[in-house]
Amino acid sequence: MSSKTLKIEGMTCAACAKAVERASKKLDGVTEANVNFATEKLTVNYDDSKLSLSDIQKAVEKAGYKALVEAITKTLKVEGMT
Repeated sequence: MSSKTLKIEGMTCAACAKAVERASKKLDGVTEANVNFATEKLTVNYDDSKLSLSDIQKAVEKAGYKALVEAITKTLKVEGMT
C-alpha cells in the first residue's frame, strides 16, 4: 500500500473537488481518496501492486484536471560558514 499527496490544478469549486475524488476512487486498487479544495490537494491511498501513480494522474487528467506530484523539500542546517 502507498499513500501520496498530489497537487491538483484547475479546480474552481467544490464540485470540481468531488469530480477528482470520484475519478480517483473508481480506480481498482484505490482504498481512499480525499480532496481538500482549499489547499488544492488530493491524498490517495492505493495498492501499488494494482496501479501506479501515473495511472492516478491519468484518471485525474481524464476528469479535466492536472495532478502534479509534490516535491519533497528538506531544510538542512549548515554550520561553519564564515
